[in-house]
Amino acid sequence: MVDALRLVGQLMLDCVQLLRSPGRGPWRDFSGHLYRIGATALPITALVGFLIGVVLAYLMSRQLRQLGADAFIVNILGVSLVRELGPVLAAILLAGRSGSAITAQIGVMRVTEELDAMKVMGIARGYRLVMPRALAMALAMPLVAVWTTLAALLGGMIAADLSMGLPPAYFVSALSRAVKIANLWLAMGKSMVFGVMIALIACHYGLRIKPNTQSLGEGTTASVVTSITMVILVDALFAVVFREVGI
Repeated sequence: MVDALRLVGQLMLDCVQLLRSPGRGPWRDFSGHLYRIGATALPITALVGFLIGVVLAYLMSRQLRQLGADAFIVNILGVSLVRELGPVLAAILLAGRSGSAITAQIGVMRVTEELDAMKVMGIARGYRLVMPRALAMALAMPLVAVWTTLAALLGGMIAADLSMGLPPAYFVSALSRAVKIANLWLAMGKSMVFGVMIALIACHYGLRIKPNTQSLGEGTTASVVTSITMVILVDALFAVVFREVGI
């Protein structure tokens, strides 16, 4: 906890330094991480989101048909996917995909003594390693969450049409009435928190890796498990604190 607090404080100081002299910021590193974290994750997140939407729609259609409440599938799918499942699903996928990659990259730098070389050369590790990854993850995570949610809604819309006969036009029109825009802003806000948290946890475990291959594997595994656990815990906290927002 002390190391994590120190990492957060150093990130804030590095962001202040970036605002003071933006021309000397690590923008090439930021753009590279943004591409690897965000753009390359779009196919897998769209596929998983689409399948989740299909599964949820089929399962709920069986229950709602028994109650004669077929039209309420739009309300349930819209709120659950936009507010909760979309951001959480995107965060879990990026934690396993990009979070592990960040930990492994920094861990390999420890094994090959690149971190020691940076220290000797006077290059700040937080400014060059942690901050670009945290900012890239904070920007990419809300966009990936929206992308995953749209794919899940598309899957749910197709499944609702096939299983319950709800036309896509009705689904789209009812979705705008059932889901308030506050849910979307809340989802994007907590997705940004998820992104910063995953990046900091990944960097934290990467910097703790010892110069051997066994520590590299253990650190990567601990990074993914901790990130996913913290995403679920923080999402539960958001659900409790903002339970009256957007409903």
